[in-house]
Amino acid sequence: MNTKFINWFILILLALVWGSSFILMKRGMEVFSSGQVAAMRIFFAFLFLSPLVYKHVKRPLLKHWKGFLGMGVLGNLIPAFLFTNAETGISSSIAGALNSLTPLFTLLAGVLLFKAKTHWINAIGISIGFIGAIGLLLVGKKDNMDNNLLFVFYVVLATICYALSVNIIKKHLDDVNSTTATVWAMLFIGPVAGAYLFTTDFTYRLATNPLAMKSLGFVILLGVFGTALSVIIFNVLIRNTSAVFASSVTYLIPIVAMGWGLFDNESVQLMHFAWIGLILMGVYLVNKKKSPKPLPD
Repeated sequence: MNTKFINWFILILLALVWGSSFILMKRGMEVFSSGQVAAMRIFFAFLFLSPLVYKHVKRPLLKHWKGFLGMGVLGNLIPAFLFTNAETGISSSIAGALNSLTPLFTLLAGVLLFKAKTHWINAIGISIGFIGAIGLLLVGKKDNMDNNLLFVFYVVLATICYALSVNIIKKHLDDVNSTTATVWAMLFIGPVAGAYLFTTDFTYRLATNPLAMKSLGFVILLGVFGTALSVIIFNVLIRNTSAVFASSVTYLIPIVAMGWGLFDNESVQLMHFAWIGLILMGVYLVNKKKSPKPLPD
C-alpha cells in the first residue's frame, strides 16, 4: 500500500480520536474533578499498556531514559492536566481549536532548539493553517475567549509541551519501536498519576455519585484510545514523516471538535467552513516537499 496514503490515513484517524478527546474530558468532569480526569487518563493508559512491560522494557534501552521521560512528561502528563484545567473555563471546542498551535511551536522548537531544517513552503503552510485555526476559534467565540485568558494560556502551554515532545521523539527516539517508547513513557508517568489520583476523593465520588460509572467509562475510553493506542500510532507517524507533519494533526482536530459541538446542538456558521478550508490548505502545504532542481542540459 502507498506509504503516503498510509501516513494521511493515520493523520485523519488521530484527528478523529484526539478531536473526540475534548468531549470525553468534558463528560468525565461531569462527576470528577479536572485533576482526577487527567490522572485517570494517564493511569488507565498505563494499566492498559502494563502487560507489555515484560516484552518492551529491557535494560539496554535505559540509555534512552531522558527521551522516554521527556515524551511522557511533556507529551502526556503535563498536557493532560493543562487541558482539563482549561476546560473548566473555556469550551471543549475552543480548547480543540487552540490545540492547532502545536505545529507552529513544533516548527519553532525544531529550528531554534533541535537544529531542524525546514523549507519556506512548509513555513507558509504553518502560517496559513494557524490563521485558519485562529479564524475558526474566533467565529462567535471572541467574548468567551477574552474573558478566559488564563484558561487559554493553559492550552497554549500544553501545545508548547507537545511541540517539545514531538521534537524529542524525532531526535532522540527515532530508532526506538513506537510501542516500546510508549510503554517506557507510561512507565515513568503512570504510577505518578495513580499515586495522585488515590490521594483525592476519587473513590468517594465513584461510590456515591450515581453518574460516576458513566463518566468513568468515558475517561477509560479517553485513556485507552486517546492516549495509549493513539500515542503509539502517533509515534509511527513521526518516524515515517516529519515532526511538523505529524503535529499538523492538530489542525484537523478543531473540525472534529466542531462536529461534536454540532452533535450537541451548538451553532455552526457558514464562516466555520471557510476557515476549515484554509486549515486543510495549510496541512497540505506543511506536507509539501521542495521540488527537485532540474538536471542541467
